[in-house]
Amino acid sequence: MNNKPQPATNNEQLTTTTPMKSLFLPNARPPRTTFALMAAGQAGLLLLLWLFYPLQLFPSLGDVLRALADLTTTQGLVPELWASMTTALQALGMATVLALLISYLTALPFFRPLAYAASKMRYLTLTGLTFFVALLVSSGHEVKLSVLTFATTVYLVTGMTSVMLSTTQQELDHARTLGLGEWRSFWEVVVLGKLADMLEVVRQNFAIIWTMITLVETLYQSEGGIGLLLYKQNRYLHLDGVVAIQLVILAAGAAQDYLFELLRRVFFPYASLAAAR
Repeated sequence: MNNKPQPATNNEQLTTTTPMKSLFLPNARPPRTTFALMAAGQAGLLLLLWLFYPLQLFPSLGDVLRALADLTTTQGLVPELWASMTTALQALGMATVLALLISYLTALPFFRPLAYAASKMRYLTLTGLTFFVALLVSSGHEVKLSVLTFATTVYLVTGMTSVMLSTTQQELDHARTLGLGEWRSFWEVVVLGKLADMLEVVRQNFAIIWTMITLVETLYQSEGGIGLLLYKQNRYLHLDGVVAIQLVILAAGAAQDYLFELLRRVFFPYASLAAAR
């Protein structure tokens, strides 16, 4: 009878490793508390470096905090952020519906050139499109919404069609062996089966709206917005205000990103089963 101890597997090695050592091991999954403390420590270190060793051309932390307080109390930072956020959410909703429709239509060969053309339109610059959009709609809000919707749709179509193309022949054959027809197989495997991946595409591409909203709000200033406020701070070389607004946009984007990830976990808990552990 062989009583020699068996070598530990990779998963067993990772589970027996101390929490601190797991931070420096590839493919390790440290405890959430350890990871949170590590992230807080890194953020605190960056803040200390910014506070005591500021860059010569970069505003100090104190200047940025004072600018943030001034923007909030006297220049309407919160209402401007809300105006931009509502416009961004409207554009995202319209773009998601359009992109899903175009992507699902690619199941029919007749509509595949439409999706191909839409995905290639992401190389168009918005500066040349705003003039033509302004001729088609009547208000500045409609121009901003149309431009943001177009820019987001072409990126969403690219990601969503890639998700659809990731459907394997085995998945479709399995649905057919269950007695499902072609349309029912498409509904079960592609539409319902890929919803979690479609939501991930939307989450990843939401940042595109925030990078473009500054441009459209600068061109059409009637409704204000965080982009116009950023433009004014940049125009008068208020670098502390610029950094403060950028940090607010970063925080808002990170919060929305976390919200999308939370929605994915709540509505599609099975999507994380295939992730490496």
